[in-house]
Amino acid sequence: MPVCDVVIVGAGAAGMMCAATAGQRGRKVVLIDHATKLAEKIRISGGGRCNFTNLDARPECYLSDNPHYVKSALARYTQHDFIKLMQKHGLGFHEKTLGQLFCDDGSQAIIDMLKAEVDAGGTLWRMGTAVLAVRQCEGGFEVETAAETWQCQSLVVASGGLSIPQIGATAWGYELAKQFGLSVLPTSAALVPLTFQPQDLWTELAGVALDDVEVSSGKGRFREAILLTHRGVSGPAILQISSYWQPGQPITINLLPDVDVAEWLANSSREAHLLTVLSEKLPRSFAQALITRWGQNLPLKQYSPKQLASLTPALQQWQMVPSGTVGYKKAEVTRGGVDTRGLDSKTMAARAVPGLYFIGEVVDVTGWLGGYNFQWAWSSGYAAGSAA
Repeated sequence: MPVCDVVIVGAGAAGMMCAATAGQRGRKVVLIDHATKLAEKIRISGGGRCNFTNLDARPECYLSDNPHYVKSALARYTQHDFIKLMQKHGLGFHEKTLGQLFCDDGSQAIIDMLKAEVDAGGTLWRMGTAVLAVRQCEGGFEVETAAETWQCQSLVVASGGLSIPQIGATAWGYELAKQFGLSVLPTSAALVPLTFQPQDLWTELAGVALDDVEVSSGKGRFREAILLTHRGVSGPAILQISSYWQPGQPITINLLPDVDVAEWLANSSREAHLLTVLSEKLPRSFAQALITRWGQNLPLKQYSPKQLASLTPALQQWQMVPSGTVGYKKAEVTRGGVDTRGLDSKTMAARAVPGLYFIGEVVDVTGWLGGYNFQWAWSSGYAAGSAA
C-alpha cells in the first residue's frame, strides 16, 4: 500500500491552495479529484475572467451558523497575500466595482498559476479518480480508489458543495463528514436567482434591468442592480439577498433609495402625467407596468394627496414573496454544510477526528458575491495546508 503524508480530495480552488501550501513545506501530498478537467468552477467564474478575490474581504462578509469561525483563516491569508501570488507569476488584474478583482489574463491563467504552485511542492496528481472508500487506520487513514489505496496521516476534504452539479458537484464531502460523526447543517442554493408564482410574475418586463436599487430580507441588505426575468428576479442584488432569504419570507425592494418621493412629486409639474414623472427615474416600460397595477396614467393634479402619498411605499417598500430559487444548477455556492463548531478555526481540523480537515465550500461558510468565496477557498486551503 503506497504511503503519503496528506491526501486531499478535491482539486478546486481550496484543494489546490492546500496542496501547494502543504507540498512546499515538505509534505508528500496526493491530490485526488473525480473530474477529468481541472478546476472547472474557476474556469467559468466571472464570465471566464475569474473574480479571484475582493479588496474588502473581511469576516462580516461571510454567513455561517458560527460567524466568528472565519476570522482566523482570513487574517492569516488575506486578499493581499493572494495578490502577491498573482504578482509573483506576473498576472495582471483590475478592479471592476465594489472591490471585485478580476484576472486580466482570464480564468485559465489562475488555474495554471495554482497548478504550477502545486507542482512546485511535488504533489502527485490523480485526476479522473473517484474515492471509493475512506477508513481510519493506525496513524491516519486509508483512502481507496479503483487503482490504488493510499495510507496517509492527514486527509483534507475539499470536495465542494452542491452548486453547479453539471460540472461535477456532489454531496460526497457531506457524507464523509457524517461517516466520521461530524454534524452537517442543512444545505441550500445561495447566490442564486429567485422565482415567483405565475400570478406574481412581471413577464412583460423580462429582461428589464434596474441599475441601482436596494434589496433587503432578514438581516441582509444590498444595493446593486436587479434584473427581471421570465421566472422571477436576478442580478447582483438578488443573488446577494438569496443567501439571507428564507422560504416564506418576503423580499423588500426600494426602487429609489436616494429619493424623497413626496418631495420629488411635490416639485414636479402638476400638468405632467404620472408616467412622464416616473420615467425620469425608472425605465419607461417599468414605470408603465407600475402604473397599470397601481391605477391610471393621469396628470399629477388629478390625483388626491392620499393617492400620491401611496406612491412612496409602492416605490420604496415593494414587497414580494419568492416561491423559491432556480436551484443548484444556477447557484454560485452552497449555503450550509459541515458545521464549523466541530472544526478548529486555525487549522480547519475536525476536533474529534485527528488528521481530518474540511476546507472551502463544503463547510458552513458562505461569502458574498464578488470574489469573497474564492478568498475563503484560498484562506481555508492555506490554513489546512499549513497544518496537515
